[in-house]
Amino acid sequence: MSWTLEQLSLVDAARELEIAVRRADGTFLPLTPIWVVHVVGDVYVRTWYRRGTGWFGLALRTRRARVRIPGVEVDVRIEDVGVGPSGLRDDVDDAYRDKYGGGSTGNMVGDEAAATTLRLRRA
Repeated sequence: MSWTLEQLSLVDAARELEIAVRRADGTFLPLTPIWVVHVVGDVYVRTWYRRGTGWFGLALRTRRARVRIPGVEVDVRIEDVGVGPSGLRDDVDDAYRDKYGGGSTGNMVGDEAAATTLRLRRA
């Protein structure tokens, strides 16, 4: 299922998205706030560095989560895109700079953060 134009507008307006990754038993981890951007109809999140623990590690293993921003709460499938195909990293980097400002995004557009890029697809 695709994100609607209204949902993408809400993603753009939200400072952060809250993500609750689904555990293997079906329950959710607590909500974790994280910066979020959208690029050409897809929603992306990153963390500072790639790791196998916490919400990010569980997201890589289960590939399922629930996300919430004001006006939207949906289940998502998680796709690990890393730096992605040609051009994707630049597009996501640019979206972070545009939304959060060049000075405050330094770590979120570096190599370590780019390797953590996750695409969130509506389930």
